[in-house]
Amino acid sequence: MEERRFGISGFTLKWIAMVCMLTDHVGAVLFPQYIQLRIIGRLAFPIYCFLLVEGAVHTSDIRRYELRLLAFAALSEIPFDLAFYSRISFSHQNVFFTLFLGLIVVEQYQKNRTKLSSLFIFIAAMVLAEVLRTDYGAAGIVYILCFYLLHQYFFARQAVFAAMNFLLYGMSVQGYAGLAVFPMLLYNGKKGPSMKYFFYLFYPAHLLVIRLICVYAL
Repeated sequence: MEERRFGISGFTLKWIAMVCMLTDHVGAVLFPQYIQLRIIGRLAFPIYCFLLVEGAVHTSDIRRYELRLLAFAALSEIPFDLAFYSRISFSHQNVFFTLFLGLIVVEQYQKNRTKLSSLFIFIAAMVLAEVLRTDYGAAGIVYILCFYLLHQYFFARQAVFAAMNFLLYGMSVQGYAGLAVFPMLLYNGKKGPSMKYFFYLFYPAHLLVIRLICVYAL
């Protein structure tokens, strides 16, 4: 997309997503009685999907991007398990795995594979997300592909995402993810300052802190 003079950068969007994610996880683990915290947290994942596609479109080495996501997926799994299950568990996988699978799908479409082969990879990624029970599952893969296929249509992709989210989740808590369109519509196409590894490392780090609070403060 073209850069716009006014609005917020990708850097600011990352901060919004990170704060929403932290709010969500604090609510899920420490204060489950406050559903408002989970509602705020619904905004995080769509923004991360949006930024993933922006990164995929502009990266010079998508394979390196994929490997980075996979590495942090592996690094984050134990903190994820400890924070949400208080033990090592293979019943649910962290969101980096969903983002990794979504990026694989985007890569196939970028390579202009045949429609049939791209569709096969897309379906396979959705099935794998459901089998592994990654965060947001097949819906997460759909969001990512939506943002990619409509990348050139700035307002349309937000409208389609909001409509899909409502059809999938209605007025449930997850349905509030549609509110993420508002910060995304403010995106000005600029990357902003780079703190790439800080945002990656924040995910496992904050989960470990939440686990330590559970063990030593509650």
